[in-house]
Amino acid sequence: MSKPYLVVEWNDTKTDAQGWLVVHNFMKGYTGGGTRMHPSVTKEEVKRLAEAMAYKYVACDSGTTGGCKAGISYDYKAPDAYAVLRRFLIAMMPYIDIGVSLGSDLGTKYEDVLKVFNEFGIDIPLTKSMKQDPAVLQGIKDFDELMKTRIDGLLLNDVVTGYGVAFSADEAWKFKNGKDGARVVIQGFGCVGASCALKLSQLGYKVVGISDANLLVTCEEGLDVQKLIDHKNVYGEMDQDYFEPNYTVRPNSDWLNVDCDILIPCALEDVINHSNAGTVKGSLIVEAANIPISSEGDEIIKQMGIDIVNDFVANLGAIRFYDAVIFGLVKPDPQAVIDDIEKLCRKNTYQLFSEAKKQNRYQRDVANEIFKPEVSDLLEFEDPSKKVATR
Repeated sequence: MSKPYLVVEWNDTKTDAQGWLVVHNFMKGYTGGGTRMHPSVTKEEVKRLAEAMAYKYVACDSGTTGGCKAGISYDYKAPDAYAVLRRFLIAMMPYIDIGVSLGSDLGTKYEDVLKVFNEFGIDIPLTKSMKQDPAVLQGIKDFDELMKTRIDGLLLNDVVTGYGVAFSADEAWKFKNGKDGARVVIQGFGCVGASCALKLSQLGYKVVGISDANLLVTCEEGLDVQKLIDHKNVYGEMDQDYFEPNYTVRPNSDWLNVDCDILIPCALEDVINHSNAGTVKGSLIVEAANIPISSEGDEIIKQMGIDIVNDFVANLGAIRFYDAVIFGLVKPDPQAVIDDIEKLCRKNTYQLFSEAKKQNRYQRDVANEIFKPEVSDLLEFEDPSKKVATR
């Protein structure tokens, strides 16, 4: 892992919460990434995630944004979780106000992040020159409107990442000449896992297992994904009262024990590791979560000959949505946004698998070369001799 440009540590004054902002790099003075909250968050994890964001923006065809990440070590279900998030963001406000664009991630909600920004007169974090660019300001208005729209009954912002993962999975499976109706297991049922499962079921895949924070539910004939989504709670947890009679409920730790063709981890990092990687049953892993496979687990997966679509190729939907609309790359229309993400995810996945096959190498090793970030600009600053913002 290369060194990040900036690491800021925060210690809450009212709880034992601790947090970090890590900027891996800037592009034209701008950087973007999510804010996660979970008791397991560590500084090293946030550093790894920030680096992954830098790679993701390259895969996103972005010429405007570097990669960053924020993480708070705290229980996102605690009654004061929002207050903790607010205090963290206030502490980071000097960076946010000059071009560190923090969004939401595991354990946080984008509307909560925006609520804090709005308290301080910030709509979306921008650099000084962006704040003076009419086209960017119009892009923000378009983005704000799109955040209120729905597609397939779900908020657009809640499906862009999961749909992108599904398109990546479908492209990889087709490249492998996989059979129709392939069996899929989804680990994690928040916005990403739920929307990914929904899109894959629409594409003809059979979702045979889904796990959340409480349980694993399986069905060899395929789960009714739409019904499970309709009745999950705000934490992405499924309601057993709406399970069909032929569903089997198991401990959520059993998710790797379900026979499947495609495995999609959608929650925490390092869930596939040295202790369990050898039990993976599918022939394709699509990383919807950031860094869901530890370095030791990855070596086992590599030796087993399992194909992967790595995280920054598969799960770039949210940042592509943001970038493409803010900077006017797509028409501000929900279907146009989804079509753009599908095109990009399929293109990157095909390129990755084609190169890996040509070179006879593991996909992650190839992806780390193809999408390596090369630009590491400084913060945007004002040149006192010219009195204009430099980009």
